[in-house]
Amino acid sequence: MATSAGAQALDPQATEALASTLKMLIDPSQRSAAIAGSPQATAIDQQIRSLTGSETLTQEFFALAADVFQEMTVATGGDADKMLQALDGARSNPSGFAATLSPATLERLRALSVKISDQKR
Repeated sequence: MATSAGAQALDPQATEALASTLKMLIDPSQRSAAIAGSPQATAIDQQIRSLTGSETLTQEFFALAADVFQEMTVATGGDADKMLQALDGARSNPSGFAATLSPATLERLRALSVKISDQKR
Protein backbone atom coordinates (compact mmCIF):
# COMPACT_ATOMS: atom_id res chain seq x y z
CA MET A 1 0.00 0.00 0.00
CA ALA A 2 1.31 3.40 -0.92
CA THR A 3 0.95 6.28 1.47
CA SER A 4 1.18 9.97 0.81
CA ALA A 5 3.98 12.11 2.12
CA GLY A 6 1.50 13.58 4.61
CA ALA A 7 0.51 10.18 6.01
CA GLN A 8 0.57 9.94 9.77
CA ALA A 9 1.19 6.93 11.98
CA LEU A 10 -1.97 5.54 13.53
CA ASP A 11 -2.23 5.25 17.29
CA PRO A 12 -2.89 1.76 18.72
CA GLN A 13 -6.65 2.32 19.06
CA ALA A 14 -6.96 3.55 15.48
CA THR A 15 -4.86 0.62 14.27
CA GLU A 16 -7.14 -1.82 16.09
CA ALA A 17 -10.28 -0.11 14.78
CA LEU A 18 -8.89 -0.18 11.24
CA ALA A 19 -8.09 -3.89 11.50
CA SER A 20 -11.62 -4.65 12.76
CA THR A 21 -13.21 -2.62 9.99
CA LEU A 22 -11.09 -4.23 7.29
CA LYS A 23 -11.91 -7.71 8.59
CA MET A 24 -15.62 -6.87 8.58
CA LEU A 25 -15.46 -5.58 5.00
CA ILE A 26 -13.57 -8.63 3.74
CA ASP A 27 -15.36 -11.40 5.70
CA PRO A 28 -18.85 -11.98 4.25
CA SER A 29 -20.26 -13.43 7.49
CA GLN A 30 -19.05 -10.48 9.59
CA ARG A 31 -20.25 -8.06 6.94
CA SER A 32 -23.70 -9.71 6.83
CA ALA A 33 -24.01 -9.49 10.61
CA ALA A 34 -23.10 -5.79 10.57
CA ILE A 35 -25.49 -5.08 7.71
CA ALA A 36 -28.37 -6.93 9.37
CA GLY A 37 -28.28 -4.50 12.28
CA SER A 38 -28.95 -1.43 10.15
CA PRO A 39 -31.80 -0.71 7.72
CA GLN A 40 -29.60 1.90 6.03
CA ALA A 41 -26.76 -0.61 5.58
CA THR A 42 -29.24 -3.18 4.24
CA ALA A 43 -30.43 -0.71 1.59
CA ILE A 44 -26.85 0.14 0.60
CA ASP A 45 -25.92 -3.55 0.43
CA GLN A 46 -28.88 -4.16 -1.89
CA GLN A 47 -27.71 -1.30 -4.13
CA ILE A 48 -24.19 -2.74 -4.25
CA ARG A 49 -25.48 -6.22 -5.08
CA SER A 50 -27.68 -4.76 -7.81
CA LEU A 51 -24.67 -2.89 -9.21
CA THR A 52 -22.27 -5.85 -9.12
CA GLY A 53 -24.75 -8.51 -10.22
CA SER A 54 -22.88 -11.45 -8.68
CA GLU A 55 -21.55 -12.64 -5.35
CA THR A 56 -18.02 -12.79 -6.77
CA LEU A 57 -18.08 -9.16 -7.88
CA THR A 58 -19.76 -8.13 -4.62
CA GLN A 59 -16.88 -9.70 -2.69
CA GLU A 60 -14.36 -8.02 -5.01
CA PHE A 61 -16.16 -4.69 -4.46
CA PHE A 62 -15.88 -4.99 -0.68
CA ALA A 63 -12.22 -6.08 -0.87
CA LEU A 64 -11.49 -2.98 -2.95
CA ALA A 65 -13.49 -0.84 -0.51
CA ALA A 66 -11.31 -2.22 2.29
CA ASP A 67 -8.14 -1.21 0.43
CA VAL A 68 -9.48 2.28 -0.28
CA PHE A 69 -10.56 2.66 3.35
CA GLN A 70 -7.13 1.54 4.58
CA GLU A 71 -5.31 3.96 2.29
CA MET A 72 -7.60 6.82 3.27
CA THR A 73 -7.25 6.03 6.98
CA VAL A 74 -3.47 5.97 6.82
CA ALA A 75 -3.31 9.10 4.65
CA THR A 76 -5.43 11.03 7.17
CA GLY A 77 -3.80 9.57 10.26
CA GLY A 78 -7.18 8.10 11.17
CA ASP A 79 -8.74 11.56 11.57
CA ALA A 80 -12.47 11.01 10.98
CA ASP A 81 -13.06 14.65 10.02
CA LYS A 82 -10.33 14.51 7.36
CA MET A 83 -11.77 11.23 6.08
CA LEU A 84 -15.24 12.78 5.77
CA GLN A 85 -13.73 15.77 3.95
CA ALA A 86 -12.00 13.40 1.52
CA LEU A 87 -15.28 11.58 0.86
CA ASP A 88 -17.16 14.85 0.39
CA GLY A 89 -14.48 15.94 -2.06
CA ALA A 90 -14.81 12.64 -3.92
CA ARG A 91 -18.46 13.40 -4.64
CA SER A 92 -17.61 16.55 -6.57
CA ASN A 93 -14.21 15.45 -7.90
CA PRO A 94 -14.05 11.64 -8.24
CA SER A 95 -10.96 11.73 -10.46
CA GLY A 96 -9.16 13.88 -7.89
CA PHE A 97 -10.01 11.36 -5.19
CA ALA A 98 -8.92 8.48 -7.42
CA ALA A 99 -5.58 10.22 -7.92
CA THR A 100 -4.93 9.86 -4.18
CA LEU A 101 -5.10 6.07 -4.41
CA SER A 102 -2.05 3.88 -4.84
CA PRO A 103 -1.39 2.72 -8.41
CA ALA A 104 -2.29 -0.87 -7.45
CA THR A 105 -5.62 0.14 -5.91
CA LEU A 106 -6.43 2.43 -8.82
CA GLU A 107 -5.77 -0.42 -11.24
CA ARG A 108 -8.05 -2.72 -9.21
CA LEU A 109 -10.74 -0.02 -9.34
CA ARG A 110 -10.42 0.21 -13.12
CA ALA A 111 -10.49 -3.58 -13.51
CA LEU A 112 -13.57 -3.94 -11.30
CA SER A 113 -15.43 -1.21 -13.17
CA VAL A 114 -14.71 -3.00 -16.47
CA LYS A 115 -15.94 -6.33 -15.03
CA ILE A 116 -19.15 -4.72 -13.78
CA SER A 117 -19.68 -2.90 -17.09
CA ASP A 118 -19.04 -6.07 -19.11
CA GLN A 119 -21.47 -8.04 -16.96
CA LYS A 120 -24.24 -5.48 -17.52
CA ARG A 121 -24.04 -5.87 -21.34
